[in-house]
Amino acid sequence: MESTAKKSKNLRKLIVVLSVAIPLVVAALFGVKIKGVDFSFLPPFYAAINGLTAILLVLALIFVKQKKFKLHETIIRICIFLSVVFLACYVAYHMTSDSTKYGGEYGAIYYPLLISHIILSVAVVPMVLYAFLFAIEKQFDKHKRLTRFTWPIWFFVAVSGVVVYLMISPYYV
Repeated sequence: MESTAKKSKNLRKLIVVLSVAIPLVVAALFGVKIKGVDFSFLPPFYAAINGLTAILLVLALIFVKQKKFKLHETIIRICIFLSVVFLACYVAYHMTSDSTKYGGEYGAIYYPLLISHIILSVAVVPMVLYAFLFAIEKQFDKHKRLTRFTWPIWFFVAVSGVVVYLMISPYYV
């Protein structure tokens, strides 16, 4: 049977691998185009996932402040699951569709929002995974310190994903 210390070490290695692999794989898959598959219905779906994630993150925050830790944990697990579903849908859409160009007059808002959304979505992956690991390991001081930064970034990524979708949706072909 594997020791707790060895499991923790292996999970930390996995977090590092995932944190590097996810953005690299997503970037590589953007170069892959699969013809004949129509996933044009996905953008509103994954925007809804982002919206639901934002709502659930607020609930998770409320539950932890109310010391309802089991509810908090359940909601965070759902948020992580939704993030995985979002990523799969996002990649599937972009592997089967050309990128949509923003054509609105608010490019000075849209592009900085999009760029910050993308950068922070990459940065938040290890933060969420380490925060979750600390909670699993019952290292609640570390968990709490990390989530003070992680929660607002994750919330921003979820909300900005919805805003980016709403801004670009009129330009989908």
